[in-house]
Amino acid sequence: MYTRALFLLVSIFTANAAIAATTCSRANLTRCLDSVCAINVSSNPAARCQYCGSAGAGTPPSGKVMRSVSVGTSAKYNITDKELKKAPSDPGERYVWATQQCLKKVAGCTADDVSETYDSLIEQSCRAAGVTIQFNQALEQANKKKTSASCKSDIRACIISDKRCMADFRNCESPSDFDKFFSECSVSATGCDTYIASIRTELMSDRDAAIKNSDSLLQQIVTSYRNAREKRIATIKSDCAANTSRDSCVETVCAQNMPNRCGDGYESEKSAAQQLCKFYTTACATID
Repeated sequence: MYTRALFLLVSIFTANAAIAATTCSRANLTRCLDSVCAINVSSNPAARCQYCGSAGAGTPPSGKVMRSVSVGTSAKYNITDKELKKAPSDPGERYVWATQQCLKKVAGCTADDVSETYDSLIEQSCRAAGVTIQFNQALEQANKKKTSASCKSDIRACIISDKRCMADFRNCESPSDFDKFFSECSVSATGCDTYIASIRTELMSDRDAAIKNSDSLLQQIVTSYRNAREKRIATIKSDCAANTSRDSCVETVCAQNMPNRCGDGYESEKSAAQQLCKFYTTACATID
């Protein structure tokens, strides 16, 4: 926790010092953050939430999960695959790490720019994660069955397509719309006549639950993500109040850079070390 706080403080100070001379490019900032938080986002809309939002959104799909998604002209702002190996796996810690790395790469940006630019993208991703969680839970229940399970799986895949109800059933809030699409899908599901009535009841129940719970599920994920960030900020404030990072900085400078290690009688060395580490005081002053 100490190391994360130190990194974030350095990032805030560095970004605030540069803003006077350079305007933040939020497009480049987004590209950089995406290279850490939006891996394989084209095939996994929940990526930003899973990587940098909330552990409640589930684990990203296995495979080439540590590969950056941004390529081409924006590569200079990417976090490289080699650098990504150092990224934390915890979503909250990973977002702090991504913030620290990207504020180094994109001149003129601050922690506020990161929050204002990227928090909304994470919340959108968390909405997609919520739909995915509901979908996977429903499939898990279906797979416990035998013949009826394959029928329900086929009809469900048909009815939640983008041309029909969609994954969160938003296009089927009206029972008549649901009935129309269910009829189309049940006709194409050959060999499932025996199970049609029970499948309709189950999918109708899924529809009701999805509509009822979509907002609360999203709120749970977003609240979890927000609480984690607030907890990290509280830790940084505690660090600032105790001057932990500043004092550690002074000790390190004395040990590594001063010929007499700031020992007794060498107050000038200790004073110089304190001046070199003064940026912690400046950084802490920017935190409300």
